[in-house]
Amino acid sequence: MAENTIILGFVTAFFIVLLTTPSLIKVAKLKHLVDEPSEDRKIHRRSIPTIGGIIIFGAVLFSYALWFPDNYSNNENSTDGYYYIEEALTTFKYLTACLILLFFVGVKDDIIGTAPLKKLVAHMLVGFILVMMGGIKIEGMHGIFGIGEFFEEWQGVLLSVFVYIVVVNAYNLIDGVDGLAAGIGLINSCMFAGWFYYTGNVPLALLAMILAGALLGFLVFNFNPAKIFMGDSGSMVIGAIISVLAISMINEDESRVRESMGMLAKIPTPVFAMSVVVYPLVDTLRVFAVRALKGNSPFSADRNHIHHRLIACGLSHKKTVLLLYTFNVVVVAASIYFAQDNATISFFVSVGIAVGLTLLILLVFRPKKVKN
Repeated sequence: MAENTIILGFVTAFFIVLLTTPSLIKVAKLKHLVDEPSEDRKIHRRSIPTIGGIIIFGAVLFSYALWFPDNYSNNENSTDGYYYIEEALTTFKYLTACLILLFFVGVKDDIIGTAPLKKLVAHMLVGFILVMMGGIKIEGMHGIFGIGEFFEEWQGVLLSVFVYIVVVNAYNLIDGVDGLAAGIGLINSCMFAGWFYYTGNVPLALLAMILAGALLGFLVFNFNPAKIFMGDSGSMVIGAIISVLAISMINEDESRVRESMGMLAKIPTPVFAMSVVVYPLVDTLRVFAVRALKGNSPFSADRNHIHHRLIACGLSHKKTVLLLYTFNVVVVAASIYFAQDNATISFFVSVGIAVGLTLLILLVFRPKKVKN
């Protein structure tokens, strides 16, 4: 049964991370693979291992390869009864290649650092592999701004590479507070898993739940007070998987969605995908805009992220991440509830909800001084 496969994948990834992370923490400390506290951007006050992404990467690949379905029947809500395994195998093939590349780039950055230009080159290469070779590209906008399917292939290619780069870097940038990136990734992957399960896309539902299991196991050690950080090797792997899930959701067959998703079918898939990853997107776009207005490079480091501002207000790590978890869930729920028949209106409603709640948080929690 598809349900059993998904549950087994989740449990496998969870226990791999849960049981192996203590050993990784011990080795990282012995080899001094730790992040030292400092007075600039670091908000922790002790040495903490930074290579937790190794476990997340390994758990996801092992669990997905182990439980990848050879064949299965879809749930009763599916419109066609079977999902083509060949398509999922193609996704798995190229996604695995890209995750390996990102993993090594991330590990190098976690241990000795990597120049931003080299990381950008790696992202461009990964985007090319996923989009041009793996065929994981956005095919249309489902009526947003009056756009259905793209007339030219290059339009979907450019948009897909852009989405991939933005999402991966967004998850990288929010990894600044204990449990934030892992918790947001857990919430997002569970939402994607539910969506794909009910549309009958079991391979992608399995991938999303395996990522969720790995992140839940990691949160045991990463929630405040954190015993280990995921580092770039973890955040980039999470971002890459989430970007693939988001693009695949956008491309879901509309008839299958209408048949299986009930009231969720009213919200356009691009709007739903955007609302699922809302916190990483809002925080990244906001920070880039603030840096640009100040005349700084968008990639320059500072402490102007939303989570930094909440910490500066006196909120604890736990209260900060719980507030941001809630923000993400509320935006998704409100976007679904207020979805309109017109796709463009639904888009602006979702954007308005996200921007409005962000401004509310920033107005309620106003630090006296933010160090840049």
